[in-house]
Amino acid sequence: MFGASSSSSLDRPLDKPDAHLADFVRFHGEWLDRLGIRHRPWLILGSAPGPTVPPELFPSHARIDINNAGRTAAALGLGRADLTLRAKKKSWAEHPHVDTHGLLWIHTAPQFLLRPLLINKPYDHIGRVAPLRRRDRELMVTHVSGASVEAIGDLGKVTNGVAAICYGLLLGVPEIVVAGISLSKTGHSYDDLGRVRRQVEEDAVILDRLRSEPRVSTTEDDLAESAGLRRWRPSNG
Repeated sequence: MFGASSSSSLDRPLDKPDAHLADFVRFHGEWLDRLGIRHRPWLILGSAPGPTVPPELFPSHARIDINNAGRTAAALGLGRADLTLRAKKKSWAEHPHVDTHGLLWIHTAPQFLLRPLLINKPYDHIGRVAPLRRRDRELMVTHVSGASVEAIGDLGKVTNGVAAICYGLLLGVPEIVVAGISLSKTGHSYDDLGRVRRQVEEDAVILDRLRSEPRVSTTEDDLAESAGLRRWRPSNG
């Protein structure tokens, strides 16, 4: 089976119709290997207000910033991200100091054009760049969770934070600790605009499917309560 390293829904093999997904796993596995983070535990940092980031998680865990959560990481003095998962539509002006070893960019452009597309973007450092297509994003979420949210909620897709959890699970990451992801908080950690957070229903469905996954835990008490995820403890980290 591709990617999985522990007992979970991922134990089912990728059959012939999933040849595209197998190619996806192969490509992204090699890319994560070049970044040196495929076999390290991950801390996924979302942008919900007041993220709980225990210092005990460093330096053992690779930090995965979601969209502009790197702005919060910079304010916390956490240094360069190991990986940033970023949507094409996200504002670069909102976080003009992106600082990351790897950028997984949800984009429609061919891979060879991604680096040129960064030329006029404001950032401090971006190392390796790889594309993530929306169809692959939805395919991996459905495969990992065993559920589709296409007909659920306001957008019919999960947030990039939840997608990153599924990405890590599919690629065989040994442990995933979730911080800064919430089903109940309003607004974002890096501004005071209090914008409504969308895709809550979609996230709730997929997180419910992942609640028994032994590799996933959260530092956030509210997410543990609302989604049923295991609480991260230092003895477990």
